Amino acid sequence: MKYIIFAEKPSQASAYADAFTIKDKKKTYIELNECKTFPEGAFITWGVGHLVSLKMPQEYKKEWATWNLENLPIIPDEFEFKVNNDKKEQFKTVKKLFNDGQIKEGKLKNFCIINSDDIDREGSNIFYSIYHMTGTKNKNIKRLWINSLETEEIKKGFNNLHDNKKDLLMYHEAKTRQIADWLVGINMSQLFSLSLQDKGMNTSLSVGRVQSPLVYMIYQRQNEIKNFKSEPFFELEGQFEHQNGKYKGKSKIKEKDKNKVINLLEKNKVIDMKTSNSFIKDVSKKVKAEKPPKLHSLSSLQTRANKKWKYSPSKVLETIQSLYEKKITSYPRTDCNFITESEFNYLSNNIKKLQELYGVEFQADTTPKKRFVDNKKVEEHFALIPTKKIPDQNILKNLSDEETNIYYEILATTLGMFHKDYEYEETIITTDVNNIEFFTKGKIENRKGWKILFSNENEEKKESSEKSSSNEVLPSVSVNDYVLSHLNITEGKTNPPKPFTEGGLINLMKTSGKYAENEDDSEMLKKVEGIGTEATRSGIIETVKKNDYIKITKNNVDITEKGIILCEAIEGSLLSSPVMTAKWETYLNKIGNGEGNQEHFLENIKNFIKHTIEETPKKLEKMNDKIDNHNKKNSVAKCPSCDGFIEDKGKFYGCSGYQTGCKVSFPKKWSQKNLTKTMIKTLCEDKETKKMKGFISKKNKKFEAKLILDDNYKLKFNFN
Repeated sequence: MKYIIFAEKPSQASAYADAFTIKDKKKTYIELNECKTFPEGAFITWGVGHLVSLKMPQEYKKEWATWNLENLPIIPDEFEFKVNNDKKEQFKTVKKLFNDGQIKEGKLKNFCIINSDDIDREGSNIFYSIYHMTGTKNKNIKRLWINSLETEEIKKGFNNLHDNKKDLLMYHEAKTRQIADWLVGINMSQLFSLSLQDKGMNTSLSVGRVQSPLVYMIYQRQNEIKNFKSEPFFELEGQFEHQNGKYKGKSKIKEKDKNKVINLLEKNKVIDMKTSNSFIKDVSKKVKAEKPPKLHSLSSLQTRANKKWKYSPSKVLETIQSLYEKKITSYPRTDCNFITESEFNYLSNNIKKLQELYGVEFQADTTPKKRFVDNKKVEEHFALIPTKKIPDQNILKNLSDEETNIYYEILATTLGMFHKDYEYEETIITTDVNNIEFFTKGKIENRKGWKILFSNENEEKKESSEKSSSNEVLPSVSVNDYVLSHLNITEGKTNPPKPFTEGGLINLMKTSGKYAENEDDSEMLKKVEGIGTEATRSGIIETVKKNDYIKITKNNVDITEKGIILCEAIEGSLLSSPVMTAKWETYLNKIGNGEGNQEHFLENIKNFIKHTIEETPKKLEKMNDKIDNHNKKNSVAKCPSCDGFIEDKGKFYGCSGYQTGCKVSFPKKWSQKNLTKTMIKTLCEDKETKKMKGFISKKNKKFEAKLILDDNYKLKFNFN
């Protein structure tokens, strides 16, 4: 039997091909030689991004091309897919192979198609959406189920193919989610944009099941910070002198009213703040241990890398994907912190090489521990770890700085699994001053253990200095020893919540279940690990940045005026809450288990959309002031073509009427000269600027000229 292998992307296809011997390699497919795994050979072809996608509204009906409240709700009778124009050549090859089993003329009777996409529901959706689009029917389909692109694992996977029963259920689950997101995104974006534009807002809003609750949670945090009122509090601290040395202590007293602290001192007959009537009431010493950090999932790596190097989540995903394609780290889009015994065994066998690579030497404990190794907790993907391919110096020197940092971070956590616990002795001294207890903590390191792997990190030095009071070396004291004490009332202030960091948004999405009031919703969000997935969260953050709902300043996240308008518009609805995802996932899981159906789920989505369309106009009546503020802050100029406004879109200037058909836009740079808002305003109003210096030609020569806006709203030079 001939095999047709479909990979999700070209890099994946290339890795599969490298595990065997290649007979022929073309732009859109690879042919493999006959071998033990494929006795009659095989073809490998692939997707490129999204080879097929759901059609947009205007491709169903012409009247849906223009945004109009009267068109809502937009609900096609049947949902259809299309082949994207720039991918038709690739699709043609896939269609030929899926239908004929070969590239040349003729048709094979016996051939098997293998879905070798990523092993998650979206991978299943990509394959079957393309499969149905090709018109292929009644073919023998198998599923490749592997977590690694290493040669040995690829061969093992192709020799142990799964049937497609689970794959089909995952496809129905993912396709239902895809259509539901399309319905919500298309209808709600138009509904809120057009409703607010009727009130004078000069921009469009993008609304979605995941991005909107994310923006709303950021909005809530910013309101907490804005409305926070700092309050003073008073504590009681002591400086103590023992014959063997000095130390500090703090009581558990914390009062808003300073007089309460004074009254307590008087009640306990502490008349002089400097008193000798003090003694050691208790000395406790405990040996404590900290276990090594868990192995990384994508989320934990994104959070860590943002904190450590300020990398954005999308940069981390891009970097770990590159390392995966170089075959030196495992599958990137994993939500798991565990590995199986199989991975642990190959890591154990290579521990010396991994230590040499990191530049450390220690006695490795090769006993698998449940904290890291648990076959039952590994489903589709295991944790991020180095692969069997240990990079040599030639590979290492060709890694980017980001790739090097991320690789060694993964290597460090992996080595930590084999290292000893960090061990220290904690001493707590309780000092009694007229029956008021003061507590002093000290810590002495007994064994560095796994922390030696992270010993050079700035953040650990900072953490150490912040906790210096608990790390101070204490004098040798015994119970009932007398000390001289000097007490002091100190004043502090309560602090507002901290703004989210960009990396913190990953954890915010992952733990969004705590924002759900209903226990069942909260439990479902915990089960599915919040909103978004390991594969999509970084993209969602980029989307809300691109939509100008948030801005990142020194790694801190701030809500924009536009973001505030979105949040006030959707406030109180499911669109502002992660609970929508909980309710969706509860039923989508049933579809994935064969207990639910797409029709029932989508009918509920349609009813939700219709209800929201009816209720929204009433909710938006009090937003005029916010809209005016937004227009003033965000507008560059009145659009020269329509009733919209030219806005700063980040990478370019564009018209607020884009969604309704206006295509007027301006670049931020023209012939290497930065175009300011003032210049754009002049062009929109006067169609011409004054003569300006600073332009640079393609031949790298400087020149000066006027900029003019022609009748088609395109930029041109005027040298007169």
